[in-house]
Amino acid sequence: CFLTDSCVPLHKFDYVYDYLMGTNLSFIDSFYDPGPHGNFRYSQNMLPEVRESDFRKGSQWFSVKRQHALMTIADSLYYTKFKLYCKPGMEGGRNCYADEHYMPTLFNMMDPNGIANWSVTHVDWSEGKWHPKAYRAQDVTYGLLKNITSIDMSHHVTSDSKVSVSVSLSVCLFVCVCVSLSQCFAFTFT
Repeated sequence: CFLTDSCVPLHKFDYVYDYLMGTNLSFIDSFYDPGPHGNFRYSQNMLPEVRESDFRKGSQWFSVKRQHALMTIADSLYYTKFKLYCKPGMEGGRNCYADEHYMPTLFNMMDPNGIANWSVTHVDWSEGKWHPKAYRAQDVTYGLLKNITSIDMSHHVTSDSKVSVSVSLSVCLFVCVCVSLSQCFAFTFT
């Protein structure tokens, strides 16, 4: 499970562990983004291995099952394409970021039914900025965290303002906030 130092659990350890270990899915966000921060980033140099129709975007926060971890470790073909052709300062003014595209694209092509198509980490992109909403210490209340745990839809906000994709989800396990971990563990739920 890939988390950052600012991610905190919304549930107790046993709940998170049982949930992740009890599923046969990897939690990888993967969606088609027709806008400038999605498929506009695609490079024809990725052909023939990666077609533009397969190119996906998703969250950098993910949790993968063992099978998918082994597939990722064993992959050199697709990884090399992303290393060479998905980086900032590419031709045509493209700024591609592999951490937003590699995993979603890889599993869209290799095992689309093996991913949940949403992340177990709550990320709020509603402000439409380059980075998700940053929760500060004063924002983190019991009400906010309780509200996040009740979310049952993942809204993929594309960089094309006319397109939005929603996916049903089962549970949100983590939220990333900008406070110390000791402050946040008091807010875990059962």
